[in-house]
Amino acid sequence: MKLRHAATVTLTILLVAGNAFALTGEQYLSQASVQPAQARDFALKTYPGKIVSEELEQESGGSGLRYSFVIRHRKAKHEVGIDAKTGKVLENSIEGSHPD
Repeated sequence: MKLRHAATVTLTILLVAGNAFALTGEQYLSQASVQPAQARDFALKTYPGKIVSEELEQESGGSGLRYSFVIRHRKAKHEVGIDAKTGKVLENSIEGSHPD
């Protein structure tokens, strides 16, 4: 029984650690037509890798509401912007040394 409990605790810690970041900008979710999971899928199809940060923000371009994802693949990091109302890719660029 103790072994099963230890395995469950270990698995829980690994799952939480794997998603150490959280979506910021949750106050805008009610305005988004595209759900976060769908936006993540669009972003990863645009630039495959591991999402290391994500944000929902009001920003010019498109509908004015977008998901911004930083995706790491090997040593490169890309910022991928997805319009939160249409799902259209608004940005796919190499993240500079001074991200916003």
